[in-house]
Order: sequence, then C-alpha cells, then structure tokens
Amino acid sequence: MARLILFNKPYGVLSQFTDRGTEDARATLSDHIDVPGVYPAGRLDRDSEGLLVLTDDGALQARISSPRHKMPKTYLVQVEGEPDAGALEALCRGVMLNDGPTRPATVCRIDPPPLWDRDPPVRYRKSVPDSWLELTITEGRNRQVRRMTAAVGFPTLRLVRWRIGGWEIGELAPGAWREVG
Repeated sequence: MARLILFNKPYGVLSQFTDRGTEDARATLSDHIDVPGVYPAGRLDRDSEGLLVLTDDGALQARISSPRHKMPKTYLVQVEGEPDAGALEALCRGVMLNDGPTRPATVCRIDPPPLWDRDPPVRYRKSVPDSWLELTITEGRNRQVRRMTAAVGFPTLRLVRWRIGGWEIGELAPGAWREVG
C-alpha cells in the first residue's frame, strides 16, 4: 500500500529534504516531516505556500507531477492590481511565456480567502490595489503561475496551492501534514 502525505508547505521552506544550495541552511521538508521513504510529487518554490503531496510510490509520484497526465492544480493567487476581463480571458486561453505557450487555465476573481498570516507578510502599498484569483492549471512549469500573471500585467504577490487533483489543504495549518489512505 502506497503512503500518501498531504503537507501544507509554509513560505520559505524548500520542497526537498536537504539543502545543498548555500552554506546557511535553509528550512526544508525534513524540518517538518520525519517519514522515511517519501518524496514530493512536484515542487513549490521557496516563496510559494500550500499543498505538497509526498509519496513512496514512484508511479504515483510521476502521475501527480508529470504534465502529460494533466492533473489539475488549483492556486489561490494574490496579484498586484485588479485584472480586467481581458487579462482573465488571456489566462483562460493560455499565455505565451519565454518557454512557449501555456495550456488554457481556469481562472476567476475571488474574495480574499480566509488564509493564515504569512511570515513575512506580503508587502502592502496604499497606492496600488491588489486582488485574488483562483487559477487552475494542468501543467507545472517552473514558476508558471507567477510568470502567467506577470505576462498579463498583474504580478503575483502571494501564491498558495490549494488543491492537486482531488486532494485539498482543507484545515491543514502551515507546517502540518496528514497521511491519507
């Protein structure tokens, strides 16, 4: 039976168990999860938060993370500015990035979600409004959501992955995990 762990990755944590990047050790999965033999199915950037699925099943790991399986991944995205219908339509059609066009996305504006506070907090500017989007993609390129919102003129301020396929964060606090069967 494959082990499957849902983890709410906090801001600033690397999506790996060790840090080989610098002499100053950065926070990793091993600071939160002490389960041998599980590995993340996909990644979240250090400055992104939210759902990370870990498993000990290599085939399941590939199904979750490989773009060819088109598993939907839903993000709550705080952007700088207030995207208009044209920007939302462009995201829905797919946008051109420097590594090629994205697949079409599902996107809608949402009210600010009741999320946990982030440490450090997102910068606030009185003169520039921000807004929230729910964005679902079926691929997972490097920093894709951030690059997509920037491509339509609305840079990402905060990015929280909320759902992968049928798995959702639910009530998991940042840094918490639960095993599902």
